[in-house]
Amino acid sequence: MSLVYSTDFGRACPGCGQPVAQCACKAKARPAGDGIVRVRRETAGRKGKGVTAVLGLPLDDAALTALAKQLKAVCGSGGTAKDGVIEIQGDHLEKVVAWLQARPEGWTVKRAGG
Repeated sequence: MSLVYSTDFGRACPGCGQPVAQCACKAKARPAGDGIVRVRRETAGRKGKGVTAVLGLPLDDAALTALAKQLKAVCGSGGTAKDGVIEIQGDHLEKVVAWLQARPEGWTVKRAGG
């Protein structure tokens, strides 16, 4: 079992156990997905407020943040990119799916959930 949080310094890197700001290994690798980008609407843990979540993008953290910024501008809404997931505030499912399918990267984009 590895250390994830310490009251001395906060969040810890799961790879080396050091504080995230001083991480030596830069263990930011996410597990490889199946190559399908999934877009779904989530409300769990948000007091009923919905967000559109984009999962499975094969990008590093910097590229994910840049793509989140573009998506927020397209949707005219706020959002964030964290832990390999882009979250856009509000229900923008159709707009996000159409925009991602039109990208030149050629990702396979699917709606997930009901």
